[in-house]
Amino acid sequence: MKHFISADQFNRENLDELFDLTQDIVANPSKYSKSLEGKIVSVMFFEPSTRTRLSFESAILRLGGKLIATENAKTASSASKGESLTDTIRILQGYSDAIVMRHFDVDSSKVAASVANVPIINAGAGSGEHPTQALLDMYTIRESKGHFDGLKVAILGDLKYGRAIPSLLKLLSIYDNITIYALSKEAFSLPEEYIELMNKRNMKYVKCNSFSDIPKDVDVLYHTRIQRERFEGDFGKEEFIINEEVLNNFSENTILLHPLPRTEEISSDVDNNKRALFFKQAVNGMYVRMAILAKLLGKM
Repeated sequence: MKHFISADQFNRENLDELFDLTQDIVANPSKYSKSLEGKIVSVMFFEPSTRTRLSFESAILRLGGKLIATENAKTASSASKGESLTDTIRILQGYSDAIVMRHFDVDSSKVAASVANVPIINAGAGSGEHPTQALLDMYTIRESKGHFDGLKVAILGDLKYGRAIPSLLKLLSIYDNITIYALSKEAFSLPEEYIELMNKRNMKYVKCNSFSDIPKDVDVLYHTRIQRERFEGDFGKEEFIINEEVLNNFSENTILLHPLPRTEEISSDVDNNKRALFFKQAVNGMYVRMAILAKLLGKM
């Protein structure tokens, strides 16, 4: 693939290839230390980021590449002067061999790819998709579970505005016999389009009203914070908080994931619990993004 803009671009075969490559990078980092030698990657973020931006930058450097970056392109680039996204991309492609971009517009990565002659990597597009996040989520699940078919996954928190959820559902839908349990305040419930997607792809969907509606042997608890920056008004605090007591109601084999940053939805008293994998998940993000960059640009 030339550009990486949506989870829809993946199937079982290329997911396995990417995750096998990620696993090899983890095991043999020196083998890939010159994969991006001679390459320059633009890292253009129009929204704040810690994990995604810095993990991409670390990934580029660990692969032997160089980068040019702005961490707040909305105000620290010519976008603040009214320059269009397409003009920005046309300029950046003259300076670099690929562009990693986060933008507040849902269609931003598609717009960028429509004019770019270098690879565009979607690092988060408004409330639309966040495909590299979903890939690192899936890789973390594979590390823990060893398989995807037959998984039972509970998604919690902000299911309406969070961009990680749509991408994760699309990747999970590639596999067989997937059950999704959804628990959120009504104001943040899963949009109908994703329920239709699950129905179309033969995923079982169960809307829940409390933690007790989620089976004790669920494989994954995937929580998300309320995306307050994406709506006006105040919908109050998160009602469904996972602490040690709540987590202990689930199986010893249940893992707890979160795309981070967290606010009040996961208590710090679970941080040392072996089932709480969100910090490991964040580290996995660097390795998965190394694999993506190596696939698109690298000397393989």
